[in-house]
Amino acid sequence: MTRIQSVVRGVGGYLPAHILTNDELSKRVDTSDEWIVQRTGIRQRHIAAEGEMTSDLALNAAKSALENAGLTAEDIDLIIIGTTTADRTFPSTAALVQQKLGISHGMAFDIQAVCSGFVFAVTTADTYLKTGQAKRALVIGAETFSRIIDWTDRTTCVLFGDGAGAIILEAQEVAADAPENGVLASSLRTDGTHWDKLYVDGGVSASKTVGFVRMEGREVFKHAVGMISDVIEDVLEKTGSTTEELDWFVPHQANKRIIDGAGKKLGIPAEKTIVTVDKHANTSAASVPLALWVASRDGRIKKGDLVMIEAMGGGFTWGASLIRW
Repeated sequence: MTRIQSVVRGVGGYLPAHILTNDELSKRVDTSDEWIVQRTGIRQRHIAAEGEMTSDLALNAAKSALENAGLTAEDIDLIIIGTTTADRTFPSTAALVQQKLGISHGMAFDIQAVCSGFVFAVTTADTYLKTGQAKRALVIGAETFSRIIDWTDRTTCVLFGDGAGAIILEAQEVAADAPENGVLASSLRTDGTHWDKLYVDGGVSASKTVGFVRMEGREVFKHAVGMISDVIEDVLEKTGSTTEELDWFVPHQANKRIIDGAGKKLGIPAEKTIVTVDKHANTSAASVPLALWVASRDGRIKKGDLVMIEAMGGGFTWGASLIRW
């Protein structure tokens, strides 16, 4: 007897060249570096250049992941991109990245779960691979959130940045009793009753405009730690694992206080938590894969490590996946 597991073959990332610091932001709105750092942990963020689109960021992250995996675009037969800031209403950003990679086989589509988009995409790719519908998946989180930010609103403009991260998952057939590797289990949730706590005030059908991010910060913070803990505990129960067994906790990089709160509630020490929010800010669906890229590149995340990823976004959506690297 055999089974299929979806294992990580490569990881990549890309950040736009332009860095916007808190001090620079304080010249635009009534804020300060001290105020932003104290409340969020953010010190800077990357901003996409004029004409640099989400598909461009995603393409660079994809190339980085392919190089890391020792693969070519021809080896990929599934592309899933988690994004809220698609280049166009249609086609999907994934289709555009497929075209830019020079391939036309397999499947390519986007997932819109806001900041949870990458975790939703990983879970979806895992299902496609384990059911034999694809062999290798390029899973990307990519955002140009700066395009939907009201730069006069100090409650939101300080929080977000642009970037893209990617992993490549590969279906591997192994003996039924072989050690489990790759994506071990996932848990996803949505509760639309909270939609108006974090949303964009525009849309194709609603207003024929793009709109800007609007957020009730205290309400989001109030729900975040509990929701994050909920899905992580569900994943641990599914796998029979404990937080003590985790090598790394890679949370959504929205706010350092939320990250610290979740870690404390779950009993995950700070030294096992990957934090990039200070340098990247909240890059929405890109935040988790960017953190994976940073921690893999600097040698912290290594083959065989047990890694928990999680995210929460507008909707509300939230989810977690446990991965044996």
